[in-house]
Amino acid sequence: MRGFSLLGILLANMLIFQYGIWGKDEIALYSLSQADSAARTLLHIFVEGSFMPIFTFLFGFGMIKMKESLETKGLKPKRYLARRFLLLFAAGIVHGTYLWEGDILGFYGGMGFFLLLFMNRKAKTLLIWGALLLSLFGLLGLAPESTSNHSLTEDKPRMETYVKETITIYGTGTYEEIKHHRNTADPLGLNDYLIVGMLLFAPLLTAPLFLFGMYAAKKRWFRQPDDERSMYLKGMLNFLPIGLLLKGAKVVFPGQGWSEMAEMIGGNLLSLGYIFAFSHLYAAAKSSPWFLRFEALGKLSLTNYLLQSIICTSIFYGYGMGWFGKLGVIAGCGLALVIYIGQLFLSRWYLTRFQSGPVERVLRMWTYFSFSGKSRSKVPYESSSI
Repeated sequence: MRGFSLLGILLANMLIFQYGIWGKDEIALYSLSQADSAARTLLHIFVEGSFMPIFTFLFGFGMIKMKESLETKGLKPKRYLARRFLLLFAAGIVHGTYLWEGDILGFYGGMGFFLLLFMNRKAKTLLIWGALLLSLFGLLGLAPESTSNHSLTEDKPRMETYVKETITIYGTGTYEEIKHHRNTADPLGLNDYLIVGMLLFAPLLTAPLFLFGMYAAKKRWFRQPDDERSMYLKGMLNFLPIGLLLKGAKVVFPGQGWSEMAEMIGGNLLSLGYIFAFSHLYAAAKSSPWFLRFEALGKLSLTNYLLQSIICTSIFYGYGMGWFGKLGVIAGCGLALVIYIGQLFLSRWYLTRFQSGPVERVLRMWTYFSFSGKSRSKVPYESSSI
């Protein structure tokens, strides 16, 4: 499932690689063709905001599985998990500062420390908190915008200026010029207090799928795919159509407060639909060689995620091929498919020769303070793997 979700993540990230993290939402400045505009809308409904939450679900799920494995070995989970999250956070800072603005590793590292507060809670508690926070997340879409606010009249010109500068700098600039623009330019003009407040509030808004993943792990879902097929089918038939309808509401009824709320909730529900749909497909055709490739890609997800950044920034940025803003949405999707399929086959080939990816190996070595990348069990004659 992690390997599968990397496809949607790459498709969504391709918009950031091509147009910038703010430019993708100011797409009118790029004069797209009608076909590319339609493709942009479809990506918004089917992909954006609905594949990254799959990763958050799996992050929460994996966190509980790792906790259980460490406890089986007589080890203290919080110590090892904290080290893991610290390295993820540090890797995210380096990735975002020196390579690409769309990093999510730092976010996961920070969220990991927040999720430690919920690690020992009962499954029912996790479900309730996840549902409450998801509802809160959606209700923010109803927050009215004051058209009389003077700052709003300044925001749009500021953003347009930033995006136009980004088009020039990212498309033709040197590595140092692009890095300087990425790390110093301010398209929002927010004061420091507001930024700090947003950072403190962010974990609550993004927590629902993390908590649902932790809940699923504690309820031991996805352990017996053949026995759970009916559950997967029900989840798919419920969450897929509801999620798509809610996300599509903003396209059909733009500017309506309730459609903003529907989109926020719909993105998360669609993610659950994709999770159940993929699980149902796996249960029905798990002998397919394609699932071995998905598995290999998922085992190397961290390495492949960073490799996607290296490949795409080299293609679109000025110090590489300089295609920033030039390729188009449809062609960008085609490029994403080529990269993804290449990673599917290369990951499978790689794991026939090595046990883990280079970045995954470093993460495990740091987590366990071991050159072997394995934990040292305190329970005699007990072996376990994560």
